[in-house]
Amino acid sequence: MTLLEEQGLSTAPAEVGPAVRSRSLLVPLRRGWRQLTSMRTALLLLFLLALAAVPGGFLPQRALNPVEVEKYVERHPDLAPVLDALSLFDVFASPWFAAVYLLLFVSLVGCLVPRLRLHARALRTKPPKVPGNLVRLPVSDSWETDLSPQAAADAARAALRRRRYRTVARGSEVSAEKGYLRETGNLLFHVSLVALLVGIALGGLFGFKGTVLVKEGDGFANAVFNYDDITPGRRFDPDELAPFNFTLEDFRATYTDDGKARTFDAAVTWAPGPDVAPRPYAMRVNHPLDTGGGAKVYLLGHGYAPRVVVKDGKGQVALDQAVPCLPQDPRFLSTCVVKVPDAQPRQLGFEGVFTPTTVQDPKTGQVTSVHPAADNPVLTLVGFRGDLGLDAGTPRSVYQLDKGQLDQVDEAAHALRLGETWTLPGGGSITYAGTTEWATFQVTQDPGKELALVASVGMVLGLLLSLFVRRRRTWVRVAAGADGRTVVQAGGLARTDPDAFATEFDALRTRLREATGGPAPSDREADTP
Repeated sequence: MTLLEEQGLSTAPAEVGPAVRSRSLLVPLRRGWRQLTSMRTALLLLFLLALAAVPGGFLPQRALNPVEVEKYVERHPDLAPVLDALSLFDVFASPWFAAVYLLLFVSLVGCLVPRLRLHARALRTKPPKVPGNLVRLPVSDSWETDLSPQAAADAARAALRRRRYRTVARGSEVSAEKGYLRETGNLLFHVSLVALLVGIALGGLFGFKGTVLVKEGDGFANAVFNYDDITPGRRFDPDELAPFNFTLEDFRATYTDDGKARTFDAAVTWAPGPDVAPRPYAMRVNHPLDTGGGAKVYLLGHGYAPRVVVKDGKGQVALDQAVPCLPQDPRFLSTCVVKVPDAQPRQLGFEGVFTPTTVQDPKTGQVTSVHPAADNPVLTLVGFRGDLGLDAGTPRSVYQLDKGQLDQVDEAAHALRLGETWTLPGGGSITYAGTTEWATFQVTQDPGKELALVASVGMVLGLLLSLFVRRRRTWVRVAAGADGRTVVQAGGLARTDPDAFATEFDALRTRLREATGGPAPSDREADTP
């Protein structure tokens, strides 16, 4: 046995106990938490959140305008699937946007909690003691007075209080401080930012968005199955939909001579419930209809819906309705699809374009629109006859015509002006009977919008406080002089913006001299405090 073994010592590695092992595992977790809750990480995540929102401003979003998304997909058949796989048509509902959003929320909360605790402690802490040598401060002054030291100290403290300083007297010394609202504003901004994120999250969980296309003369009742496209929150209950309804009585749009939009007005009659008398409302862009039940109706877009009358091969009216056409350019050249499933003996289908102010190329015969107003409307169609495929049980778009089982009735396209009829080869006809308009509306229910509004106001207020409130400290020491008179010394220190505080201290020392019975500062002293 060796000497070490005899003394109970060993060179073997010590066994690591469970407590030590658990502490070693917690070290990287603590380090990661500190990194996540640092202000630098919060700023980086805020920048990433803003960067992640950029595609939502350049690409159409399904939650806002699904029609534009479908048009984008048609124009870019190769690029659109890639963008869709990356959720760039649903940016604000994508998993990667939610990940940045949640990390930012956690980072802000973890960063704010200790800062709030420290600020609350600072508010309860008295201003610091008077420094040993006030002359060494950036701004200082001294004078003599006939008041007693205690009376001069009391007068100086009262003058500082009138300037909204928080003061404390320690014998014949006075410590004063102001500008706590700067840090309060900074914290208010960040707390409001967290509240804004919570409001947005409430809207994403319990909110609802739906879009619907309504033609002039048609109505809409707020039910899920009546929408063309819906984006419900993950925790949304359809029973919470506001029970309103409205009818689009008339839609009017005005344009400048060069075709730019001037006004959009949708005259609707609406009722907040099924047993309430309808009332009129003029809906415009940025003037939504507030139903009073937590839902708002916004006017998004519009287009033309030419009314057509279709007779089948047996001479019966198989269709008489306005067909919405989708705009393809700023001049409202629009694509149209007409489906006639009730035509006999075979179903009919038409596709073509609607041009509100039509100009035709004399050489090619191609038509286009030169102005969005319906000054010279023409409906140009190509007809098909056969099976529309509506009985197959597969959902199909009303804006697309499946020509797999259809035969073209005529090789040439036919341009119909208002009131004209095209008699189809083999029987049947189609008449362009009138021009109406349609509008798309978005209905939103956002339970977090009030919180988001309050948070936005808090962010602005907090930003103003943090920008314009300055933190500064002032000290006054009063002592008996060698000649029996009282000597008053004052000095100040600015935590922010020292140049502005120098000017402020000039006015402050004048008030202190007046309060303590001292002489007014000379011009030389005022220039160089």
